[in-house]
Amino acid sequence: MRWLRRHAGLVVAVAFAGVVVAVAPARAGAPLEQLRLQVDRVLKLLDDPELKKESKAKDRRVAVRKIANEIFDFSETAKRSLGRHWLARTPAERDEFVQVFTDLLERSYISRVELYGGEKIQYVSDTIEEGEQAKVQTKLVTKGGGEIPIEYRMHKKADRWLVYDVIIEGVSLVSNYRTQFNKIIQTSSFQELVKKMKSKQEELGQS
Repeated sequence: MRWLRRHAGLVVAVAFAGVVVAVAPARAGAPLEQLRLQVDRVLKLLDDPELKKESKAKDRRVAVRKIANEIFDFSETAKRSLGRHWLARTPAERDEFVQVFTDLLERSYISRVELYGGEKIQYVSDTIEEGEQAKVQTKLVTKGGGEIPIEYRMHKKADRWLVYDVIIEGVSLVSNYRTQFNKIIQTSSFQELVKKMKSKQEELGQS
């Protein structure tokens, strides 16, 4: 747990961008296989000598974000994170919230994949529930040999399986955000929540 607390940001970045050396199980279903294929794309990207150049940092991050958008359903993550407050929002408010929320996730986590230092992910299993929902169980193996369970919650859109939540050591990213957002809305307003998110957005942009 000490390692996790010190490197929480990196763990989420690894989970979100899929920047791992993947070890696939003997038998893998569609959700796991699709996730693994996208992981391979990120690894190839980060191994590209041209993109490793400091002058290519921006291009590298844009490319990683593009793949992340093909792995994750950020709209679904935003909707679930807002929880019951989603229903009360107008279409315009929903669109704005999804846009700001997605940008915050990308700025907060995906750019950190450059901190990746050789941690490995073992793909354990995947389970499909009711045809449209799935869970992919993995383990992050630290350099010290410790194991951190990471579960990807996915749902099917057309012929693709997309991640909408990441659960690290039993802690759901969606649930964590939902708790924070609910507290702000209840003590203030939805508008104040968006204002705070935009301020954080600007702060991360400057850094």
